[in-house]
This record gives sequence, C-alpha cells and structure tokens, in this order.
Amino acid sequence: MDVYSMVTERIISQLEKGAIPWKKPWAKCLDGTFNRITRKPYSLLNQLLLLHGGEYATFKQWDQIGGRVKKGEKAEIVVFWKMQDLAEKNERGEIEIKKIPLLRYYNVFHISQVDNVLPLIKTENFGTKPIDQAEKILHDYIERESIALSVRESDEAFYNPITDSITLPRITQFEHAETFYSTAFHECGHSTLKANRCDREAENKTARFGSEDYSKEELVAEITSAAIMNHIGLETLATFNNSAAYIQNWLKALKNDKKLIVSASGKAEKAARYILNINDEKG
Repeated sequence: MDVYSMVTERIISQLEKGAIPWKKPWAKCLDGTFNRITRKPYSLLNQLLLLHGGEYATFKQWDQIGGRVKKGEKAEIVVFWKMQDLAEKNERGEIEIKKIPLLRYYNVFHISQVDNVLPLIKTENFGTKPIDQAEKILHDYIERESIALSVRESDEAFYNPITDSITLPRITQFEHAETFYSTAFHECGHSTLKANRCDREAENKTARFGSEDYSKEELVAEITSAAIMNHIGLETLATFNNSAAYIQNWLKALKNDKKLIVSASGKAEKAARYILNINDEKG
C-alpha cells in the first residue's frame, strides 16, 4: 500500500471512532480595530468611522476593567442596526407586526484616551522555529510556481486563486512548527487546483462556502497536507488527529459519505506529488 492509500485508510479508521474536536492550530491575532471586552473586530463601516486602530470600548466597559477615561477626552461613535417592531394594519384590517431596521450608535473611547489599562498582547508568540526540510519543500514549490506568499501576523490562512497567492499566520503563532507546515501545505493543496497545475479549477469556479464542491475541495486540500506531512516524516499525532477532525467537519456537509474521502484522495495524491515535484510512477 502506498503512502497516499495508507493515509486515507488511517483517516477513515480515525473517523469511525466518532466525533473528533477540531482546533484552530494558531494563536488568535487581535488584528485591526476591535472591542477590548468582546475581542471582536468592528465592522468595515465602523473601522472607516473610527480614527485609530486597536482597542476601543464604551465608557462603562473601560470602567468595568478599572480604566479611567481621561478628563476632556471626546468619544467617537460606532453604529449598528437594531430591529424594531412596527405595528401596521394589513389589507384585511388586521394588525401585523413587522420588523424594521433602525440605525443606532454608541460612544466609544480609544485605549490612548484611557488611564490605568495596558494594551492587550495582540498575538501570543511561541518562539517556534522553522524546520529546514519543510521550509525547502514549501519555498521550492512557491518559487517554482511563482505563487505569492505572505506570512504575517494575522488570524487567517487562505489561498486566493484570483491573485494566485497564499497568506499564512507567522510560524511563531503556532505552538508547534509541524502545525504551521500542515496549514501551509493545506493552502498549497488548494493552489494546485489551477488548470496549469492539477486542473480542478473548472469544478471549483462557482463553488460557494459550504457547498458540495467547496466541501470536496477542502477534503482534497487537507488530505494533500496530511499525505505530505507523512511523506516527509513530520506527521505528529496532533497534526493527524486535527486533519481527521477537519475532514470530519466537511464530511458533514456531504452527508457523512466516507466514500468521498477515497475520491478526494486520488486528487490529493496528484496534488501532493505535484507540490513535492515527484514525477515517477512510484514516488
């Protein structure tokens, strides 16, 4: 049995054991403009309205954590839609309750306007070091294919087929280097969909998030990653279990049809061999 079939069989075996919790492998990055208490980023509209990047909160929220808004500081506003009930008579003279959106706002203060609080650490830094073998495979591939790679402090990892680019969080956001490369090879797997690579572009052109085609592509990318990690000897129990959990999540969108893993595995083998630049029949 070759490495690709073996990885597929092990994943199916793991799935048979039941639900596996998936964990995002990198530490969350508090990026952009966000609320200090909820840690959630503000909407694009509010980010345009606010004058600064970083932490904001209401007067009450700052007070709750011991912050004191400096005397004379002026608030900024963030807006939100609130649904309000409106009673109207219909054609039959009956009262109907309709919900209408009303634009509301509240006042917020930037952390620079507040005493007694320190800024949050935006990103946990594990000090994780690169693995030479994996770095070579990753960079040999992206350089060979002229793919743009952006590794930056962020909370997202994705491949953009329009710009043919891969974006990844920094390796120091990952507690273990292996999980960084597992994530990187997943996005590399997506990049092979291009017609001049492994030619899955046509079947994914109209794929929407959560759709069947999108789910199948996620299976291909994750099995690609798992196969590469195993092939180069970097697979750990954590990376394998997380790959199985990720695959399980997408299988739910495909009505738990495990046969689709076998179908995706064939495409994943082609993708992995392409990334690894293996041209012979046996590999």
